[in-house]
Amino acid sequence: MKKRNMIAALLCSACLVAGSVNPVFADASKVVTLGADLTDAQKQTMMKYFNVSSDQVQVMTITNEDEHKHLDNIAPQSQIGSRTLSCAYVKPTQSGGIKVRTANLNWVTGNMIATTLSTSGVKNCEVVAACPMEVSGTGALTGIQMAYEKASGEKLDETKTKLANQEIVTTGELADKVGKNEATTVVNQSKMDVIQNGVQNADEIQNIVINVAEQNNISVSQDDIDRIVSLLKQISQQDYNYDDVKETLEQVDANTTGQTSSSDDTLDGESSDETVDVDADSSDDIVNNVNDSILGDDVIQSSTEDPGLEEETGADSQDTSNETGIPDATDDGTYSNEESSDESSTDESASDESSTDESASDENSTDESASDEAASDETGIPEATEDTESSESTEGSDQADSAENDTSVLSEEAKNNYDKFVLFVKGEYEGDADSLLAATEDTEAVATVTLDEQTAKSVAETVEKDYYDILKDGTESYEADGTEKYQSTELNMMDQKLKKLFSIDSSQEATEATDVTAAILADVPQEDKQTLYKETMKYLAGLYGENTDSSEESAAE
Repeated sequence: MKKRNMIAALLCSACLVAGSVNPVFADASKVVTLGADLTDAQKQTMMKYFNVSSDQVQVMTITNEDEHKHLDNIAPQSQIGSRTLSCAYVKPTQSGGIKVRTANLNWVTGNMIATTLSTSGVKNCEVVAACPMEVSGTGALTGIQMAYEKASGEKLDETKTKLANQEIVTTGELADKVGKNEATTVVNQSKMDVIQNGVQNADEIQNIVINVAEQNNISVSQDDIDRIVSLLKQISQQDYNYDDVKETLEQVDANTTGQTSSSDDTLDGESSDETVDVDADSSDDIVNNVNDSILGDDVIQSSTEDPGLEEETGADSQDTSNETGIPDATDDGTYSNEESSDESSTDESASDESSTDESASDENSTDESASDEAASDETGIPEATEDTESSESTEGSDQADSAENDTSVLSEEAKNNYDKFVLFVKGEYEGDADSLLAATEDTEAVATVTLDEQTAKSVAETVEKDYYDILKDGTESYEADGTEKYQSTELNMMDQKLKKLFSIDSSQEATEATDVTAAILADVPQEDKQTLYKETMKYLAGLYGENTDSSEESAAE
């Protein structure tokens, strides 16, 4: 059985359920979906990225209401969010399986979209899912579904559509514990076995899942096994023909595992020939004809046709964001988690960490721990780990720092203010649109300054720690100097710290952490630093009910 990129396809495909199983078209029409909450300029950016104009494709606008119609009672409300930002470009095809490329989607990958689309009943299709800024991709899922339906003129079976969405959530929960590729491998390989061999008995399906996890050295808890079994039992009741899904599922499996089956029933040569026939005119291949330069540098990408793209751009890094395993978000499912790579216990996720952290030593240590865990359970499945003990890695040191900000010691009001401020910082400094929306509740809010990833992370950590220390330690140490602009002492203390950090006032005493961060900001234009200072204090003042627009402007001058 070929091992192909499973995890990525699961998450996105459930929402992508929007096409015909066996449509009749001459390589179909092409449809572009645009998120309703994008600005006109951002919509134009996406059309340029897709490398098409409005007279070449049908264009649809996808709203948040559309997303809720497809995902309510399947995905958490926090993940569906309140805005739609993601976009999609879809072209149904006659053969070649499901091919997918993504850009700026940090929770959904091309493999996830592909495998889940196959569960929804789609056989052949080309998809590009992207966004002008980094989001999770929840909006893209709905857009792909609706675009495929419009392009093919067919609707998928409602039951299969629901199963596809359930598959997204199930795989996503597992991915947050063991890694994207690992979770995709477990679910995709198990699904392949169930469909190919017509397995319907729950005990037999459980044995399949356990064996797949063991064979791939992936630690899966019993709760997760039960959820996968429940999903696959429902899938087994449907009329899937393995020949219809084989090419896509085996390609996904090969992508996620890096291995190719040598069995006689594989479609290696056949699918390769089909691909050449279908895409003989390479100019009509939408997956490989995007304009990468439009979205800028450091864009996370993935592609079923180029498995290495995920590792190269960081799309395969593992994300762990909450106890449910589903990333919290407030619009378009966007989330960003710096602590994302440490929980995986497999060799492949160790490699992912090494790629992200550029630290070979992390990979070795993770590989060793994976080997130790792999032989530790009566069932042969290493117990799933939801710990944070992997903070021994380089990236783990960041987790340790974050862990020091224990909000349980804060008052309820202080904790609420701190949590809101963290969201604001993530949105304003790190460019996370969803976090900024959650913090400001302003659908028009956008980050005012663009910082590189390392600078943004360092400054965000420093500012969050400064505010946390003030809330935790109190204001008794503060000494008024006559320059106070705020009624709240906490605001005046933060004002001093931010002035020093952003070089607004060099007379303020700085901590070692602030000095280090200020050095990182040395190459940031002074105008941008003043803007960050002003916007940060403006937001904090709003938390305390103080209107300080005029005082902020004078302070930044």
